[in-house]
Amino acid sequence: METAATVTDALTSSSESAPPAQAPRRAREGKELIDASRPYAEENRARSWAHVAETLSLLALTLACAAALPWWYARIAAAVVAGLVVVRGFILFHDFQHGAILRGSKPAKWLFELYGYYVLTPSSVWKQTHNYHHAHTAQLVGSHIGSYMMLTVDMYQRATPAQRRMYRITRHPLTMALGFFTIFAWGMCVSPYLRDKKKHKMGPWVLLMHAVAFGLIAHFAGLAMALTVHFLPLAVAFAAGSYLFYAQHNFPGMHVEPRETWSYTRAALESSSYMELSPLMAWFTGNIGYHHVHHLNASIPFYRLPEAMQAIPELRDPIKTSLRPRDVLACFRLKLWDPSRNQMVAYPD
Repeated sequence: METAATVTDALTSSSESAPPAQAPRRAREGKELIDASRPYAEENRARSWAHVAETLSLLALTLACAAALPWWYARIAAAVVAGLVVVRGFILFHDFQHGAILRGSKPAKWLFELYGYYVLTPSSVWKQTHNYHHAHTAQLVGSHIGSYMMLTVDMYQRATPAQRRMYRITRHPLTMALGFFTIFAWGMCVSPYLRDKKKHKMGPWVLLMHAVAFGLIAHFAGLAMALTVHFLPLAVAFAAGSYLFYAQHNFPGMHVEPRETWSYTRAALESSSYMELSPLMAWFTGNIGYHHVHHLNASIPFYRLPEAMQAIPELRDPIKTSLRPRDVLACFRLKLWDPSRNQMVAYPD
């Protein structure tokens, strides 16, 4: 993330090199494997619009329930469900930015531009950081751009106390739980604006729009209503999204390569997780658990990712994680890349 960029800037110039890459165990590599995925990058436009309508309608319904139900606990439950629907909406926004759904549609462009403002993600920031992330997955240099910064054990040991502290804060579970403020308000709006005021000028305006919306709801309907209808759904969505960002590329068994030996397809298949989810959670998260398939070909619509995984043999045996507590804890324990052991490890202390 942007908040800790100075740590990698100071340390990656002399980072450790990993052992020579082992021979890939996949049957196909590179262009051949990507070509095999291309048939699944064809969208059904009517189906894409149906998913958009379905998601936004359910979001409106759950927010209405959070505002109007007569019992406070029911309003909170509706707000939490609304937050999960926001996550699904974010995946639609994400797929549109990749050109996976509704390519070239002007109504979709304006719709998702507004949705980006709602989820504190101006499209200028998302395109710049997320496209870089896809092109450099599981590389140490620039790892903070569009994802969580990653250091080797040696880089961490050579870091100053302040740099170590910032690295720990960036990867701390509380930082993800407070993703509304840390990952999105700061990381997607304020920090990019400070970096390039002209290109990312919408960041402060987006925050102002949210502050005004919250204030108006609080003024006319009360603070409790503003918290339930505006803040809580987004807080739930951003906390969930922040952890999904983390677990997609920080999980037991993942692989990291220096730029000299880095491979796009190996990074997709061995540095991007497959998150096993229930059908309901797969719906809420827009199949983003099929992350290894998405990183192989980001043009595949989210609703065709399971189909592509089943059809391509090389995608059927991914490294897995889940939302089970033990798997979440296992992901949180992984903090540093150890080239000598070829795996992610905990802090040395």
